[in-house]
Amino acid sequence: MPERLESGSAYPLGATFDGLGVNFAVFSANADGIDLCMFDPSGRREVACMPLPECTDEVWHGYLPDARPGMLYGFRAHGRYAPEEGHRFNPNKLLLDPYAKQLSGQIRWTDALHGYRVGSPRGDLSFDRRDSAPAMPKCVVVANNFDWGEDRRPNIPWSETVIYEAHVKGLTQLMEAVRPRERGTYAALCNPKVIAYLQRLGITTLELLPIQGFVQDRFLQEKQLTNYWGYNSLSFFAPEMRYMGDGDANDLRFAIRRLHAAGIEVILDVVYNHTAEGSELGQTLSFRGLDNATYYRLQADNPRYCVNDTGTGNTLNVSRTRVMQMVVDSLRYWAESFHVDGFRFDLGVTLGRTGNGEFKPSAAFFQALRQDPVLGRLKLISEPWDIGPGGYQLGNHPPGFAEWNDKFRDSTRRFWRGDAGIRDEFAARLSGSGDIFDRRARRPWASVNYVASHDGQPLADVTAYEQRHNEANGEDNRDGHSENFACNWGAEGPTDDPAITATRERVRRSMMMTVLASLGTPMLLAGDEFGRTQRGNNNAYAQDNEISWLDWSQAASDAGRSLTAFVRRLILIRKHYPLVRSSHFLYGEEVAPGIRDMDWFDERGHALSPEDWQNPEGKALIMRRTRLLPDGSYEAILMLMNGSQYPLEFTLPEPDGSRRLLVDSADQGIGERDLTETTIMVQDRGAILIHATGTVA
Repeated sequence: MPERLESGSAYPLGATFDGLGVNFAVFSANADGIDLCMFDPSGRREVACMPLPECTDEVWHGYLPDARPGMLYGFRAHGRYAPEEGHRFNPNKLLLDPYAKQLSGQIRWTDALHGYRVGSPRGDLSFDRRDSAPAMPKCVVVANNFDWGEDRRPNIPWSETVIYEAHVKGLTQLMEAVRPRERGTYAALCNPKVIAYLQRLGITTLELLPIQGFVQDRFLQEKQLTNYWGYNSLSFFAPEMRYMGDGDANDLRFAIRRLHAAGIEVILDVVYNHTAEGSELGQTLSFRGLDNATYYRLQADNPRYCVNDTGTGNTLNVSRTRVMQMVVDSLRYWAESFHVDGFRFDLGVTLGRTGNGEFKPSAAFFQALRQDPVLGRLKLISEPWDIGPGGYQLGNHPPGFAEWNDKFRDSTRRFWRGDAGIRDEFAARLSGSGDIFDRRARRPWASVNYVASHDGQPLADVTAYEQRHNEANGEDNRDGHSENFACNWGAEGPTDDPAITATRERVRRSMMMTVLASLGTPMLLAGDEFGRTQRGNNNAYAQDNEISWLDWSQAASDAGRSLTAFVRRLILIRKHYPLVRSSHFLYGEEVAPGIRDMDWFDERGHALSPEDWQNPEGKALIMRRTRLLPDGSYEAILMLMNGSQYPLEFTLPEPDGSRRLLVDSADQGIGERDLTETTIMVQDRGAILIHATGTVA
């Protein structure tokens, strides 16, 4: 070990192996000095601690000759401990490198992780002198030598995209086709049986819940629970170790390469709105100790306290140049080193807030991504809300971004539940939510349409539980959404009543048809295609068990196979008929005499008048999309929907032409047939999809 580090370079940030040694560079605008601490292979013993000798453009850097990949390290930052001014430097606390590509070990919760003395009368104004290194994970120097060969991104057009939201562990933990030691890991994602299942289902894009390094929260461990979802980031560059099993990060790369070869994209759910350090009373693990006043948004009139627009205690200050650089560098690392195809941004509104906290579509973060030659070509999806002022921003993101459309989710659930006065709202969602998204040349794909996601009830529970049943979370059933717009159809939870079961199954199929036949980008929650349940838990963030894992024996049941076949059929229809997935908004423009590109009718086949739209008891609807073909004929897709409690006879609107029933939510056989009659019975809570062709008069 040399007596001191060489000067090294301020770029790139993080630990970089060049074949002869390792360069270390870390940003801090307010530190007086930063030390590099090195540890033995076990991570238990600190073998050396040396100051980074140079600071260039607020980046502290140094070079360690002969250092190699596998070396364990961390930082200690010197500076003022003045919480009332926003500074919380404490060199007794070992800090993770924000750019660390791999972590070793887990956090061992102890009060020594705090920069202040927990329990002191002075609170966070006090100063803790205990060394936190024994309780901290360590950063690992890595060198990426993975051979991607001829890997090519599938580049699925947005209008053809079908997203499948899944959890790395939950997807395969109970899948018998996967070897026991690989279940719930990155390696399982490239199992041929897993990939074959996704291909047969027809999805194009696998969206994974967070896999960036995250913490197991202390309060959850004290309740014998775990952070299952992973929305509490500790490291923005390092893959979560829990999913590595006996392997390493290359298992994830290999899985993505295999999925690409099968024509399937991979999108990551990422959490850049906050970190795992919590509020001003939280631990000092990395960012807080390196430069609290830069990394976090602090209250302008009292910088001792964090701004909490995320509900987690802190808010990352992406309006700061170096913080935004870290986030963009992280995204580019996942895109280039792991070949991911896009990102879904948790609480995306937070990332669009300016220095004063106001959300703006022109925020620097959005602009940086849109102009980036790598990131600007990927799929970018935002969760368009947070809990800060003006936090609901559905439809207000810039071009290039898609957004989770919770209005679609809620109106779909309410229509099929039979709520009054929802027909006009429901129709707007079916047609791509142009009232929300048709601005600045955005397309229908900007609306991510879903009826269930990880955050809430799965589809089966929407039809089986009207109340939340979150007792397993240990919060006295007070957590999770109180309003799910759900209906149990006569019994809370499991039932042997055949009439209730039949209604539930029909409603599930009708909702699936709604998602997959609407304009926009459909997203399915993993397991919904075979009726997965969370036993009424609508906030399973801490349930790393059978409540959250996909039960593949259920997929093999008669009901599971039937629903899966139905969903597969819907996806095939969406792929085959361009009208189902129109890439442009349709507003009822005339394409032929008496025929418009989008038409709406009631069950009598009559065009809906303004008065009809306002009828609160109107619960039947026919949607027809039409286009002219090159030979002068027309093609149409009709969706007949009966949200009432009684079967209704629908009269098909003129012109007659040739019609073929594609799928009926009341028919488990999912058989097609030609229609010669002009009327058809639609079961209560049922939906039918019809293809029609004809000549223009």
